[in-house]
Amino acid sequence: MKNGKKPDPNAVHPIAGYDKEIYVKPTVRNPNIVVGDFTYIADSDFESHVTHFYPWSRDKLIIGKFCQIAAGAEFVMNDANHQMNAVSTFPFYTLEGWDMQAPAPSDMPYKGDTVIGNDVWIGQNAVILPGVHIGDGAIVGANSVVGGDVAPYAIVIGNPARMLRKRFDDELIALLLGFRWWDKSIEEINSLIPILTCGDLEKVRKELKERASAP
Repeated sequence: MKNGKKPDPNAVHPIAGYDKEIYVKPTVRNPNIVVGDFTYIADSDFESHVTHFYPWSRDKLIIGKFCQIAAGAEFVMNDANHQMNAVSTFPFYTLEGWDMQAPAPSDMPYKGDTVIGNDVWIGQNAVILPGVHIGDGAIVGANSVVGGDVAPYAIVIGNPARMLRKRFDDELIALLLGFRWWDKSIEEINSLIPILTCGDLEKVRKELKERASAP
């Protein structure tokens, strides 16, 4: 273990003496936000990046393990939406003095939970819109606005975000999704670092195949 310390998913500050990067899980207070171990954000307050999320909100924000969230990223939840099946989108019911009751839930756009996979890198100032599902290993480019689902190990950029390319070929992606390194113990992940950080993809492919075929 580095410096004789074991990685601790319940530590708030994973870098000694630096408070502008935190592990998210131990800081979350909202029960509708679920975050996996070792996911971090380059800020000191994660929940300020989750907007339009109220005590009465129906949706959840679910983020996997080992995600990397850059400064300025924003997760926009469903209650940002306005009624769109009427002549006006103005939310009279939220403001004092207007004679309007809240619309029926069926009249409001609702796209369900926002789900981010494991080992996802979300770039600086990216915006994730309600109901989006982002697959394991994906990369969201800086300043992107993601309104649709993102496949595992895809790179998306732009506004609206579009797929630039897959990070790897289909075989290697399938091997990685089957291997699920993020679910292994801290000790095993530490031993896997030479594989996880290797730029020789054929070597990685061979190693994953051998491990997949091992009894």
